Amino acid sequence: MAGRIEDYALIGDLQTAALVGRDGSVDWLCLPRFDSGACFAALLGDDSNGRWRIAPLDEVECTERSYRGDTLVLDTVWRTPTGTVKVTDFMPQRDRAPDVIRIVEGVSGQVGMRSELALRFDYGSVVPWMRRTDHHRVAIAGPDAVWLRTEPPLPMYGKDMRTYSDFTVAEGDRVAFVLTWHPSHATRPRRVAPFTALEQSVADWEKWSAQCTYDGPWRSAVLRSLITLKALTYAPSGGIAAAATTSLPEEIGGVRNWDYRYCWLRDAALTLNSLVSGGFLTEAQAWRDWLLRAVAGDPADLQIMYGIAGERRLTEFEVPWLSGYEGSTPVRVGNAAAGQLQLDVYGEVLDSLFLARNSGLRDEPHAWNLQRSLMEFLESKWHEPDEGIWEVRGPRRNFVHSKVMAWVAADRAARTVEAHPELRGDADRWRSMRAQVHAEVCEKGYDAGRNTFTQYYGSAELDAATLLIPQVGFLPATDHRVVGTVEAVQRELDHGGFVRRYSPDTGGVDGLPGSEGAFLACSFWLADALHTTGRTEEARQLFERLLGLRSDLGLLAEEWDPVAGRQLGNFPQAFSHVGLVNTALTLSGRDGKRG
Repeated sequence: MAGRIEDYALIGDLQTAALVGRDGSVDWLCLPRFDSGACFAALLGDDSNGRWRIAPLDEVECTERSYRGDTLVLDTVWRTPTGTVKVTDFMPQRDRAPDVIRIVEGVSGQVGMRSELALRFDYGSVVPWMRRTDHHRVAIAGPDAVWLRTEPPLPMYGKDMRTYSDFTVAEGDRVAFVLTWHPSHATRPRRVAPFTALEQSVADWEKWSAQCTYDGPWRSAVLRSLITLKALTYAPSGGIAAAATTSLPEEIGGVRNWDYRYCWLRDAALTLNSLVSGGFLTEAQAWRDWLLRAVAGDPADLQIMYGIAGERRLTEFEVPWLSGYEGSTPVRVGNAAAGQLQLDVYGEVLDSLFLARNSGLRDEPHAWNLQRSLMEFLESKWHEPDEGIWEVRGPRRNFVHSKVMAWVAADRAARTVEAHPELRGDADRWRSMRAQVHAEVCEKGYDAGRNTFTQYYGSAELDAATLLIPQVGFLPATDHRVVGTVEAVQRELDHGGFVRRYSPDTGGVDGLPGSEGAFLACSFWLADALHTTGRTEEARQLFERLLGLRSDLGLLAEEWDPVAGRQLGNFPQAFSHVGLVNTALTLSGRDGKRG
């Protein structure tokens, strides 16, 4: 049975990632990319769907675990009656092929160990053919091939379509297991030297982490979140996956189980702010460049999300042979929301590129022409209803947040021309659009009787996305409508001291049964809003409570269930970690306002 979501650790090679449980089992790994089929899918089923466990023979869960300093190298320790053993898990940054390396080290006494490998390609559905060759075990099925070896060589045996190795380590002993994937039609990749790779991986991560310029009171939490964002980056393209997983539920046993192994445009500006403010300009530049490539083309075809290399086709289907995380079905691959109309993303793109230019990132000659095309399209479409930021699978509405972000697009376009007169653009027309949007939102999206902005025109429902109104500059934080909105959201969307995205009374706006937990990104937005409206002590207290929700390794999923006291949703969630970084920056005295 899979562990609690927060009981998993993340390791990765900047092209894919694995989740390692407290019991020493790798229960999730997609090869060769984040969005490839999983070869270990026990996370969404059971151990017959693929896993790789290395642990003492008689122990269930580890005694302690931690990342080695400011790295993504995981150390897991078991203290047993006969001795102590440490397993170090990591994925070296990729040369030609992805490797998972697991080094077992005797710390004291003697400990009997077992490695149990159950490879199941295509999300746990395909049992490969396993053979022996040259001190290796080789698993092949269709397009996939995996090689397993140990250093020094250990005996292995097969049983029940699994590969086992039983061995004992004494103090000072080290045994390395190396699992390498490659296309089955290609030749075997070059062997990696596991112990050298460990030293190099530690050095690579420490060198990268040393670039962090944040030195405030929450440096450890901020840096761990930035390391997590880096781990979710697809290095060949610069795209950042929203999470490493698919179908981890927003409610245990519920149906809100989505595939998050893709790149969302709305994450762009917030992520850029985190990277730039943290001192990681190379990553910010790569993310900006991915954004430009992904959105190139007809502005009418702009999607809310793309594949990690910029792919547009993210066909959604269900995987019926997986029973789901703790019975939460369906398990989905792909994401049909990619085809939705969400007008807010035009504002997110324009805001991101505005931020990139003001942050001193290298300009791209074609970037402004692209922004002008996006504005021309938005000028004719901003009046229309859409599916909104929360990707409703129901009727389109005039969502307030979408209109606010249309205002952001016009504002950033006009201000760009004002600051850079060498760039061609009709600033007067964009200023006029900005004024029209502003007037309409204040008239139709504001409930004067309750002194709050609502979720959509004519609605009584609230939306946590309206907390972003002062952050994007739509209204100042001192405006009574902003103060009232913050108070209303805090009061009516409260869930155990944190914040829901929208009201649970009607199942929100998505029309799906069931409910969900507190949305962590929205809770960070509330902390930001409390600070900007002068309630800094409350903001700090909320932020500290949010930090307390992190796992023992500093990781956050998408949501928090305050009743069960556990994390929910895909994991680890980039948007949650972006929120953590930006709120820490805001509370540390850095300007967190966008634009």
